[in-house]
Amino acid sequence: MLAALHDRDGRGTFGGRARLGIPGNADDWASVARQLTEGLVKGSERRGALPESIVAFLCQDPKDGESAREVMERLRPLAQLLRTACGALDVPVIEALCISDGRFWSYCCPSEQCCPSDGTPMGLPGTSVLAAAATYAGLQIRGSLREFRARLIPWETAAALEQESALNSVSMALIPRILDDESRTVVATETLDLAHRVMRRFADSTSAAGAPGVSGVSAVSGAASVSGALSADLRDDELLCHDEAATLILGLQDRTTRDRAAEWMEGDEAGPALRLWRALARRCVGPYGEHAAAPLTLAGWVAWSSGDELEAREALAMALGADPGYLFARLLHQACNEGLDPESIRRCLRKERVDRAGAEMIASSASPASPASPASSESLVDAGGASGAASTPSRSGAASTPSTRVASRRRRKPRSTGNAESRPGSRPSGTAGTRRPRATADGSPASEVPTRAGDGTGGGTRSRRGAGRHGTKQGET
Repeated sequence: MLAALHDRDGRGTFGGRARLGIPGNADDWASVARQLTEGLVKGSERRGALPESIVAFLCQDPKDGESAREVMERLRPLAQLLRTACGALDVPVIEALCISDGRFWSYCCPSEQCCPSDGTPMGLPGTSVLAAAATYAGLQIRGSLREFRARLIPWETAAALEQESALNSVSMALIPRILDDESRTVVATETLDLAHRVMRRFADSTSAAGAPGVSGVSAVSGAASVSGALSADLRDDELLCHDEAATLILGLQDRTTRDRAAEWMEGDEAGPALRLWRALARRCVGPYGEHAAAPLTLAGWVAWSSGDELEAREALAMALGADPGYLFARLLHQACNEGLDPESIRRCLRKERVDRAGAEMIASSASPASPASPASSESLVDAGGASGAASTPSRSGAASTPSTRVASRRRRKPRSTGNAESRPGSRPSGTAGTRRPRATADGSPASEVPTRAGDGTGGGTRSRRGAGRHGTKQGET
């Protein structure tokens, strides 16, 4: 974490702060240091004040068989990269501290008398004046970052092998359909419909158990104690089958599908949605670790939208740890760190939902050829109604039928220049441009859809680390 300091009338004050999870691969530290530093400094400039100095905190618990001092030495190159990145922007790092296992070390102070080599013990938790004031005010302890991460990290149990096998099987059948223009919309419909059914299953199970705070912001913001988090997560894991999790994880790699799922960010939809995104993040096992960027980003967005900035920052930091180039997570992480109001994003998502519902109504009324066509993915997502008001995720659209697929083949949509960045597999880029639209059965021209060609904005293919034969993933937005 980086904290900006300002000097006002001779008194130092804290400014903005930027936090990011420490990547496990040291090769990513240089880019992470630049990203974190630029986000903090430029964010401070936009707020009207360049920080005079920065304090860096590197916090990490020891791994198995590792001492706290070894953690400090292992993170020393990262501390130096942070100091160099800040110096390049003319903002000095006046202190860089490593905190591990209840002790802290300074990377800037060479004095053994001030900063011994074995570190300095930190105060016992809960003994400060601030902790006493928080207890008096009735604030609950939220738990450590390790407990937060435990709800989001992939499985390391025997069930992880079964989940990986399910991901392998589903990817072979689902990825070719996502890459095909004719079946891609059907896959999005099926993915969102399945997500709605699982969310409803989660909500019903919690209601049957009589747990408090099932709906609303309180269930999402973490007002409930962390002590019951493990049992709640285990219950959700039992309610989610391996094949269902694999289908949702792979389906959310499509950018449009992910953006529609992001609309479940408030009201009675938010609680079950957050539980689903957590459960999916835990299922991104083995070589599918980078796939966790999508559910982790959605979890961070729902938490931030519901007022829980602590979990939001942790989930978004973990999303960037899974895929440092995941643009959606980077944008949300920067906005959350800069203290922006998530309402502006909520308004955009509500408007998108209303506009899409209106377009669906116009299309259905203007198409006499298919008056009884099944609900599209837009109507499935719009569980709250056209007004954008939140509701329990109990509405499920009709599943796709053979007539839908026949109509999809009949109305073959032309291509236009676009970016295939959200697809979980890679294909050779075709020539940018559009094809002449074919006439539909009622004589109306079909609308244009993006081609696989890049749009000139850097939509090149990037290999997925560890994905093996399951394809590559392109840059996300």
